[in-house]
Amino acid sequence: MPQRITALYVCAQILATAGAGPVLGDQPSLPETGPAELIVRVDDIGFCHGANMALKRVLESGVCTSVSLMVNSPWLHEAVAILKEHPEVSVGVHLTMNCEWREYRLGPVSPTSEVPSLVDYYGNFTGCRTSLMAQRPRLDEVERELRAQLELASRVGLRISYCDYHMSAAVCTREFQEIVERLAEEHQIGISRYFGEIDAPNVYQPDPDEKLARAIEIINELPQTGRHLIVFHPGTDSPEMAAMSDLNPTGPKHMSAHRQAETDVLCSKSFSEAIRARRFKLLGYKELQESELGQMKRQSNAPPYEEVVRKAVAAIKR
Repeated sequence: MPQRITALYVCAQILATAGAGPVLGDQPSLPETGPAELIVRVDDIGFCHGANMALKRVLESGVCTSVSLMVNSPWLHEAVAILKEHPEVSVGVHLTMNCEWREYRLGPVSPTSEVPSLVDYYGNFTGCRTSLMAQRPRLDEVERELRAQLELASRVGLRISYCDYHMSAAVCTREFQEIVERLAEEHQIGISRYFGEIDAPNVYQPDPDEKLARAIEIINELPQTGRHLIVFHPGTDSPEMAAMSDLNPTGPKHMSAHRQAETDVLCSKSFSEAIRARRFKLLGYKELQESELGQMKRQSNAPPYEEVVRKAVAAIKR
């Protein structure tokens, strides 16, 4: 048991070298011509009440085209009710296989007895993908859990147009990529970053009072061609979210203040005016699902499973 607990907290050291962002490799080159498009995606919706209340505000008065929903949370149904009031927005499943909060643990949709290689001693997800991979997660269990998440999203009555991946755990090996692609084909949905999107910088790290100015700067610096993706993590500076601390060494302190500031950016008139001034075409994954599903393309290959496991085990032992 102590080894299991230690493995959870060692994520704070491991992620400094393993990283927590996308693992798909180089970005595609920008096309030389064509209208500039912008996807504004919000992540981690449904994981807690504060994230849902932030979403409600953003959908009522802010800028958002795509919502990535975590379905393995007690707050799922509150998020579903909010999303059903806004059919104009694209909804995706934020495929989740780890949970980075020290005080707030989430686990799989599947019974833990069916996915034992994905969970810790208590039946929860581990804190980071490195500790997950050090457990040698079985490919059949990965597929079972990701399929269960997609099926749950459909059962609660949402129209799902895409999926993506929380902290890249679901695509951190080549074999995992193949699973996600197979499931997307089964459900006839898109995969975020498979439509030639160019990742814009985000505002996760700047101090809360600097986020709006930085967000506007990012919009003003984007090329006038191509398809751009900017990702936000909205939340509220509430007692619920203030009680949570991020295990990631790169995670900002006082997370709730940072996420409140991202909500404020999305609802800022000056931010929406910056987008309008650049004449970007706002785009959601629902439109891409309808028009470009057959054109999806993996940007690059993740490392093979055994290589990722070997590095994860070595990192855990350090």
